[in-house]
Amino acid sequence: MTIRLSPVQVDPAAEGLVLGALRSGRLAQGPLVERLEAGARAMAATEHAIAVSNGTVALALALELLGVGPGDEVLTSPFTFAATLNAIIHAGATAMFVDVSDDFMIPADAVAAAIAGATRVVMPVHLYGLPADMPAITRVADDRGVAIVEDAAQAHGAAVDGRRVGSFGIGCFSLYATKNVAAGEGGLVTTDDRDLADRARVLRNQGMRGPYDYAEPGHNYRLTELQAALAIPQLETLDARNAARRRHAALLSEGLDGIAGLVLPTVPPGREPVWHQYTVRVTSSARLDRDALARALAEAGIETGVYYPRVLFDHDCYRQHPLVRTADVPRARRMANEVLSLPVHDRLGDEELARIVAAVRHRLG
Repeated sequence: MTIRLSPVQVDPAAEGLVLGALRSGRLAQGPLVERLEAGARAMAATEHAIAVSNGTVALALALELLGVGPGDEVLTSPFTFAATLNAIIHAGATAMFVDVSDDFMIPADAVAAAIAGATRVVMPVHLYGLPADMPAITRVADDRGVAIVEDAAQAHGAAVDGRRVGSFGIGCFSLYATKNVAAGEGGLVTTDDRDLADRARVLRNQGMRGPYDYAEPGHNYRLTELQAALAIPQLETLDARNAARRRHAALLSEGLDGIAGLVLPTVPPGREPVWHQYTVRVTSSARLDRDALARALAEAGIETGVYYPRVLFDHDCYRQHPLVRTADVPRARRMANEVLSLPVHDRLGDEELARIVAAVRHRLG
């Protein structure tokens, strides 16, 4: 049987909530969305959480709340999903990039060196569920007077020194179908700022404070009751499921240690990842290259993924875009050629984990 990388399964608790929503006659944003937002506040340890239609919308809304627009610059990672960049372009701002460190994150010293007069926002990406060095990035941002928008799409429940991601700046989470909390589609914006939260709720609902009471031009960024119903039970069990992912990551690291040319993911001190992905690097000194290993594992019935095969601005649609400034990012380019994600999800059994380890060792050991 194939070991899936990111299996999608709906628990009975979610089925019951979805059925209840269908029978209630209330499908649009309502009490289940409010219940989801309460769970998100607990997850991020923030005063406010606003549910929206997807994670890209969450990023775009965060930038809009900060007044980011043409002439402004946003610093972010070149090694991320396109949603990060698309949200910046949507705002009309210019995307600027700094190279990543060996932990796949943009480092605070590079951020400090790249901040210029037009920089309004730094947007760290908590890739694979590992949080960036947010205390250091926050110190830089505060010192230089720029805002923080956290792309926490893959980092539900992650923390740094006990502080949850999504609480250092405006947090943006995705509820896409394969995330640690999944609703098919959906997103969350988290903040401690009451005024920002109030405006986010207005903008989400066509600019209305109440029925036909328009405060400003807005959007339809609402989440449905059905999507909230899918996500609520997952938030309620998130800590336990993240703990299972941590255990699985530890077993994978123990079993794969010492293989020539295989670089395992590491966790810097103080950071508490949630292992959305367990991503290794298959370097030039390995017996097989990354793509050959992926094919071999597929033949052995083990799904893998490449996140991501190119530096973001190397795609044709971005390379010549007037709002995209390319940069010299050798580490990110090297990682794009080396990364391979192995199954680590919470539903894995010990036999499946042992099978993954054995398959990798057989082909690389």
